[in-house]
Amino acid sequence: MVATVAMTPGADIVAESPTTHTALNEFVSQIAELTTPDRIHWVDGGEAENRRLTDELVAAGTLTRLTSPEFPNSYAAFSDPSDVARVEECTFICSEREEDAGFTNNWRDPEEMRRTLSGLFSGSMAGRTMYVIPFVMGPLDAADPKFGVEITDSAYVVVSMRIMTRIGARPLARMQELDAEFVPAVHSVGAPLAPGEEDVAWPCHDDKHIVHFPETREIWSFGSGYGGNALLGKKCFALRIASVMGRDEGWLAEHMLILKLTSPEGRTHYISGAFPSACGKTNLALIDPTLDGWTAETLGDDITWIRPGDDGELRAINPETGYFGVAPGTGWHTNANAMRAIAKGNSIFTNCALTDDGGVWWEGLTQEPPAHLIDWKGEDWTPDADRPAAHPNARFCTPIEQTDMLAEEFHAPEGVTLDAILFGGRRKTTIPLVTEARDWTHGIFFGATLSSETTAAAAGEIGRVRRDPMAMLPFIGYDAGDYLKHWIEVSGTADPEKLPGIFLVNWFRRGRDGKIAWPGFAENTRVLTWIIARLEGRAEARETPIGLTPTPESLQLEGLDISDEALEDSLRVDPDEWRAELDDIEAWFDRFGDSMPQPILDELDQLRRRVEAAG
Repeated sequence: MVATVAMTPGADIVAESPTTHTALNEFVSQIAELTTPDRIHWVDGGEAENRRLTDELVAAGTLTRLTSPEFPNSYAAFSDPSDVARVEECTFICSEREEDAGFTNNWRDPEEMRRTLSGLFSGSMAGRTMYVIPFVMGPLDAADPKFGVEITDSAYVVVSMRIMTRIGARPLARMQELDAEFVPAVHSVGAPLAPGEEDVAWPCHDDKHIVHFPETREIWSFGSGYGGNALLGKKCFALRIASVMGRDEGWLAEHMLILKLTSPEGRTHYISGAFPSACGKTNLALIDPTLDGWTAETLGDDITWIRPGDDGELRAINPETGYFGVAPGTGWHTNANAMRAIAKGNSIFTNCALTDDGGVWWEGLTQEPPAHLIDWKGEDWTPDADRPAAHPNARFCTPIEQTDMLAEEFHAPEGVTLDAILFGGRRKTTIPLVTEARDWTHGIFFGATLSSETTAAAAGEIGRVRRDPMAMLPFIGYDAGDYLKHWIEVSGTADPEKLPGIFLVNWFRRGRDGKIAWPGFAENTRVLTWIIARLEGRAEARETPIGLTPTPESLQLEGLDISDEALEDSLRVDPDEWRAELDDIEAWFDRFGDSMPQPILDELDQLRRRVEAAG
């Protein structure tokens, strides 16, 4: 593959291109003409290229090479303090009609937005290299591979995308072979360099735009170099744009983990789960079972694509190849499987603290902090400092193939058959430990009403219930009511006998003593085994107004340190709490307007009648 083409006057970009894919060459020429880079580099994804780019990033001060043997072949990056997280308020869905974006998204007129973007991107890559990253989401040998091409002026994005998805020469060759369509994704940090101007370690721009055009499947991102704002294969493609693709093509793009569980008898089940942030999603994806004979393997911790299979089942794949996980709270005592993957190296850590021995540290990595650190802003830090050493949204970017418990089915182009779907939030009251939906539509109601209580991170709103349908609130690429309708429609293409069971879980219910009643973490194995026993028709359940919950005797509690009182509190369904919950759900559903599917409204009416009948 041609490496780098200098953008000298009159340079023929197509002649120097490594591909004959006409649409791709036209796309690259168009963006080069708009952004005026000094050179174009077609990314091949190889090890030599990665070494060269990381060496250049170290020389530029963007990356710090870690020298601690605990983090081999790994790097630390430190963003500008103004560029530390996804910027939802600057994220737009520019559908042709405003109603197609729905109330959960920021909408702008697409023609008006294109004019804005044209102004922002004009000359935005001057003095820089324009990198062309061909990539594929999911296995390259899938029956219907989904390709993308990200154009970026950030080498940090290139080396991070190499971890997070399949990039370079092989996807490009397959695109050319199939003359495949691709999602065009354009990213610029928005910091052009004048001749002789010195660069900064983390270039970015105060004016940030993350823009999606659903009808044309385009992504444009300007001003941020951070995470999901810049790694456009992740939330932008794999959720927002892919959710629209799924709507049009009959499948689902979801913010879910995939977990494989095998019983002592050798029976295997595959479970996906949708959880808002701070609800234990990654911990569940990488769980170490506490019950003898059970084994867990992971297929992914963040994004799942679900398609109807040939025999009426629903099949799931993880379209990514890496973890882009929140570092604070991840440690050997909370998530040993994540730490084992990180310890193998080949990772990029962003906005963590530096240790004196050339490693990184974040809150929760160890139970006791080091005596001295350089914090994420480059300042000296000691344990008596009145600020965290790592940014609360600090990240590790680590290859998924370094996971000891990675299931071999991760590589299967046809995915795995889903047996169960979990929806889980963080609630102190009302929602019991686990509830089984009576049927598929009842399960969609669980997802539509999924909620968590805000924490101290939302000043002035501690304990406020925030609805987050299917944990997709920031990621649905179209109207939320139409999204729920699509969930119902997908079931119509499947065999009703083969639809996954749907369960609502809550690891965080408080007991009468004010403490979390259920032990959680690895002990959630006991909830998972009850779910599997229900799927196999082996476990008892109790009818409640909200669904089917475990009897205490149906849970495997041997060796678990939990009192009868705490167990009762974790499983309790209180009609008084649910009366208040129903009013909140009704107010939430009112926001959907006419697009809320009638079957979901019927579920609310039926629930209200059952709650009232329960006294």
